Amino acid sequence: MSLSKPVFNFLGFYFEQLHTNPVKTKSITSCVIATLGNLTSQYLSGVKVINQDSLIAYGMFGLLFGGSVPHYFYRALDHYISDDVALAPVKQLILERLIFMPLFQILALYMLARLEGKSQQQAAKQLSQLYWPVVIANWKWLSLLQFVNFTFVHPMLRVLVANMIGFVWIVYMANKRRQSRDQRGSRQ
Repeated sequence: MSLSKPVFNFLGFYFEQLHTNPVKTKSITSCVIATLGNLTSQYLSGVKVINQDSLIAYGMFGLLFGGSVPHYFYRALDHYISDDVALAPVKQLILERLIFMPLFQILALYMLARLEGKSQQQAAKQLSQLYWPVVIANWKWLSLLQFVNFTFVHPMLRVLVANMIGFVWIVYMANKRRQSRDQRGSRQ
């Protein structure tokens, strides 16, 4: 019971910040989640030495793009699809899954490589290798979770639920990127 008070206090502070400073709060949260997701992925893969460049790249991506870009997309989505309450979740899901997510994956895969210090050529090559497997996996594994988030989760809690989903997705994506890098390294 004594643990619940700090948790509730933190959640209260978090929700207050989401309301008063949404982009800043989402960006900082995304930075923390992306960094922790990458760190978790590295630990799960059993690496002996943590790749600091990868941690920094994920954190920077979360800070610069992971909070702000989705914030403005979902805000626009809510604004333009608020007319039909019954069909809104389906419309939101279709637009998010077919337009936003594929474009955001391009941004994520390319910018993560660039933030890790890879050249434009290396980033483009990694993007071309990983794009479709990542997008197909996203459609396959996250579409139902997104539908549940749009349909059944209270709007105030959607960001929190999306963050939990995002953490798992970052662990997956970091693992796919590392596997791709390891495969390229073994062929050279």
